[in-house]
Amino acid sequence: MLHLVSTPIGNLGDISLRALKVLGAVDMVVSEDTRKTGIMLKHFEIKKPQIAFHEYNETQALPRIMDLLREGKDVAVVTNAGTPAISDPGFLLVRAAAGEGLAITAIPGATAVITALVLSGLPVHSFTYRGFPPRKSGARRRFMAVDQNSPHTLVFYESPYRLKAFLEDALAVYGDRQAAVANDLTKMFESVERGPISELLKIYSSKDGRGEYTIVIAGAGDAPHVEKENED
Repeated sequence: MLHLVSTPIGNLGDISLRALKVLGAVDMVVSEDTRKTGIMLKHFEIKKPQIAFHEYNETQALPRIMDLLREGKDVAVVTNAGTPAISDPGFLLVRAAAGEGLAITAIPGATAVITALVLSGLPVHSFTYRGFPPRKSGARRRFMAVDQNSPHTLVFYESPYRLKAFLEDALAVYGDRQAAVANDLTKMFESVERGPISELLKIYSSKDGRGEYTIVIAGAGDAPHVEKENED
C-alpha cells in the first residue's frame, strides 16, 4: 500500500501517533530529502531504508517505487514538511498508483495552507489555494489576475527572496486588500503580520526574510459568510 504521510511543518511535536506507527511499519520510506527525513526518523528512533523522490528525479524514481507497490510492499511518502503532493512531490506517484488500482491511503497532519489561513483573521469558509506563483513579475501578475474578481480568500506560498516583489505585484493586481503573511509556523519564532497589503509591503521591505512564507489575501469584496437558511 502507498501511504501519504504528513509530517510536521516545524514543531516535531505535531507529528501524529498514526504517522509514527506507519513510518515504523512500512518497508520503504520515499523522501523528498533523505537527509532531512533521516534526522526526523532518528529523532523518533525509527530505522527505515529510504528512496529519494524530489522534483528533479520524480520521473526516474517512479518506476522503482511502482515496482515495490506491485510487489505488495508498504511504502510511505514524506516531504520535507507538511502533506505530500501539496506544492511538493507526490502527485505523479499517486496518479500512477491510482491508475493501476493500487491501494493508497493518506495520514493527515500539518499543512501551512490551513495553519496560515486560520491564523490570518480573514474569511475561511471558502478559499483558493494557489501554491507558488511564477518567479518573474509579468508571469506572476498574470497568475494573480486569474483570481482578481474572485470572492474567495486566496492563499499563496513564496520564498523570502521574492516576498517583497510578490507583495508589490499583489498590490498592483488586487489593490490594497487586507492580507496576512505567516512565517516559521509552529516554530519558536512563528510570526503572522496582518494588515493592508501596502502596510505589509512596508514591513517586509525592511525585514530580512528566511524560510518559506504563506500569504493569505482577502477575496474581492471580502464578502461575509452567509449561513444557509434552514429548509423546513
